[in-house]
Amino acid sequence: MFHKTVVKTIRSEVTIAAPKRKSTRGAPELSLRGIPHTDLHVNEIVQRQSQKSAMFADDTCRRPQFQPMFLEEAYEQCRNICAEYAKTFYLGTLLMTEPRQKAIWAIYVWCRRTDELVDGPNAVYMSSAVLERWEGRLHDIFDGRPFDLLDAALTDTVYKFPIDIKPFKGMIEGMRMDTRKNRYESFQELYLYCYYVAGTVGLMSVPVMGIAPECRVSTHTIYNAALSLGIGNQLTNILRDVGEDALRGRVYLPQDELAQFGLCDEDVFSRKVTDNWRDFMRKQITRARFYFDQAEEGATQLDKASRWPVWSSLLLYRNILDAIEDNDYDNLTRRAYVGRARKLLTLPLSYIRALLVPSLALH
Repeated sequence: MFHKTVVKTIRSEVTIAAPKRKSTRGAPELSLRGIPHTDLHVNEIVQRQSQKSAMFADDTCRRPQFQPMFLEEAYEQCRNICAEYAKTFYLGTLLMTEPRQKAIWAIYVWCRRTDELVDGPNAVYMSSAVLERWEGRLHDIFDGRPFDLLDAALTDTVYKFPIDIKPFKGMIEGMRMDTRKNRYESFQELYLYCYYVAGTVGLMSVPVMGIAPECRVSTHTIYNAALSLGIGNQLTNILRDVGEDALRGRVYLPQDELAQFGLCDEDVFSRKVTDNWRDFMRKQITRARFYFDQAEEGATQLDKASRWPVWSSLLLYRNILDAIEDNDYDNLTRRAYVGRARKLLTLPLSYIRALLVPSLALH
């Protein structure tokens, strides 16, 4: 789920390094090198998690002690939730080592629970106080004081892997944005939202996935690619859900780019697919694919046992973009749907991609 991606080359504390690819030629506005939001501190997150990696091996004494049966039940519940709501991704996790499997399930469940605060069945009761309490629970998790069984799984995870709290707090900030903002004036604004609600998932996951020993790129490149996958996934969610969001009065599309194609909110609400709308959608899909192109480099550099779920997610979301095109860009009255057979086909395809040798995958 995890729904809910500047165009200037500038200096900032956040560097999103992107390899130049033939597929992005003709779209120079997509050649992003950084974003002007110093509050993201992506480099800081990478450094802190990398430093923790060196400390964790000799730091077992600081881990909270749970009864084995209690912890097993906690992870089993996380597994069940992941298997029910993220079937393709879940199947991709089955090749991972057991500790990494459990950790990814725990992270997935926390992210899902966070997202449902805003979009779930009880979203009508959402308030700033609810998010404040949820952030307080997050600090308790990282301090070794889980509130419930599912929290306990994440507590165990963050004490076994070098995971920093900042990406988790970032996701909560994204939920805050959702409660007070339903229009985005530019792609810069939309990118910030996508970073908080989805890009942070990549930053959480890299320490669990692990980096291949034979990796030939920098750690920052891996994190940048993970961040790009989250951005691409979220942009795809937005494009898939345009019609449904419009029914709730939400338009997660850059207002200035709508105007460039002679469009406005009323055109979205009218649910009429015009030539202008198709041209606009082509640009948005091209941008999403740009981020997936960036993500591919990192996907091949992860630990071999962890690549399958990443490639499964990447190929599945690419298929959603294809489905929008197959629907003649009608995402106003139709939901882009990837059929079961096509989803299942992504599993062997992603498995083949996962077998690529990192040192050769870049050529």
